[in-house]
Amino acid sequence: MEVALRPVRAGDEPFLLRVYAATRAEELAPVPWSDEQKAAFVAMQFQAQSAHYAEHYDGMSADVVLVDGEPAGRLLVARWTQEIRIVDIALLPAFRGRGAGTELLAELMDEATEMGKRLSIHVERENRALALYERLGFEPVGGTGVHLRMEWDPWAVR
Repeated sequence: MEVALRPVRAGDEPFLLRVYAATRAEELAPVPWSDEQKAAFVAMQFQAQSAHYAEHYDGMSADVVLVDGEPAGRLLVARWTQEIRIVDIALLPAFRGRGAGTELLAELMDEATEMGKRLSIHVERENRALALYERLGFEPVGGTGVHLRMEWDPWAVR
């Protein structure tokens, strides 16, 4: 399996919306709305999230994740003076559990080590990926509500 990144470009929004929708599908499954209502809600939330990220993570990299050349997800990363923040990492369901996420995280951990920076992410407390972050050595360092802030420190003794 080959995992690669390419910058988000014009025309990617429908794919990125599909990736976002996949992250919300389980949560919305029991909601008694029509498919059209769910799609409208997800589109509104995607636009709100995109606006929030643009406002708070100026200069972040935005990439489409490719697995064997096929669009599989997205990776948004902010690189600051003392920290590298994973703003969002998401894969379509067909690509989850195959090692692509682990490979992307390992590359970011290598970058953090090389740059001498912490690597951080906010993750929902009920997100299945939480186990992956813990396995890779991310530690909880705070959080609010449904989100947990986790960090990986290249200087920590493991």
